[in-house]
Amino acid sequence: MTHPFLFLKWLTEQLHVNLGEHVTYTWLVMAILLAIAFAVSRSISLVPRGVQNLMETVIGGIDDLLEETMGEEGKAYFPLIATFALFILVSNLIALIPGFAPPTANVNTNAALALTVFVMTHAVGIKKHGASYIKHFMGPIWWLAPLIFVIEIIGHLARPLSLTLRLFGNMWGHEIVLMIFIGLVPLVVPVPMMLMGVLVAFIQTFVFTLLAMIYIAGALEEAH
Repeated sequence: MTHPFLFLKWLTEQLHVNLGEHVTYTWLVMAILLAIAFAVSRSISLVPRGVQNLMETVIGGIDDLLEETMGEEGKAYFPLIATFALFILVSNLIALIPGFAPPTANVNTNAALALTVFVMTHAVGIKKHGASYIKHFMGPIWWLAPLIFVIEIIGHLARPLSLTLRLFGNMWGHEIVLMIFIGLVPLVVPVPMMLMGVLVAFIQTFVFTLLAMIYIAGALEEAH
């Protein structure tokens, strides 16, 4: 890892627990999200303020994007999409804290997220259309169906790979660049890179979440 010091890695070494960095920091992200949810649920009011106001803005933004992308039928998948968005965003943002590593800079974490999208996409399609879901892979011309089927299968198998590598490459690359600048000029130069890191964190969260919605919405559509 490019970090000179990782707090949770040091802690697990002191406890003689052999866990991967992406696992411990995934647990940290889950703990942060649970703590935020608990804090919001403890102080819900008709006039939102503080953490409640922030979370209502975030949840409202996700809900609006979901409705624009998937329509009313997509409302049923809000818990899944919102979980992706919040987990990836917090995972990306903790990279900006010295001594913390983003779980999304590890290919294993991203592969698990991408495979979840892949499985859910086809589970939703089969649930919605039954055996007719196979028509999504056949194309509009019957005599081209064998060729289109192979192309569609390759395309669908490439989806989890592209989701995994896109998120991993951007977060891992940013980590490397940030650590290089911190090593060369530790006081001033890393600040613009950290500000850019905030932008990268939001963009990568948006891209992954949007693609997940598009894939699931495609499975819900009728084949033509």
